[in-house]
Amino acid sequence: MEIYSLLESLEDLIENSKKVPFSDKTMIDSEEVLDLVKEIRLKMPDELKQAKWIQEERERILNEAHKEAEDIVNEAENKTISMINEHEITRQAYDQKTQIIAQANDSSRQITNGAKAYADNILADLQETLENQLREIQNNRKELK
Repeated sequence: MEIYSLLESLEDLIENSKKVPFSDKTMIDSEEVLDLVKEIRLKMPDELKQAKWIQEERERILNEAHKEAEDIVNEAENKTISMINEHEITRQAYDQKTQIIAQANDSSRQITNGAKAYADNILADLQETLENQLREIQNNRKELK
């Protein structure tokens, strides 16, 4: 493969380059090295390029799946909160209904008791009036006799 020969050329360039005095470092012609690296990159097999693309695509898909999972969790949390709120509203409505019914029953008893008292007063007045008239009739009859 050409890449291996290019890598060997790079190794030879590094091994055969001049040493910097009093150190383990070497002086390398950067243009030569960069040209070899560029040529290696160009001659890379398509499988490596595809593997890189597959790796990038995998990352993109994982990021999308993670975002979608977060969206689902957020939606479920919002739905749960909504259901809790609906339950609370239902409970409050039930409590309010119970209060309204109790107040209506109370009002009904008061109205009924008031109506009975009113009717009793009218009947008592009527009874008194009738008793007075009955006495008057009895007195009139006594006078006639």
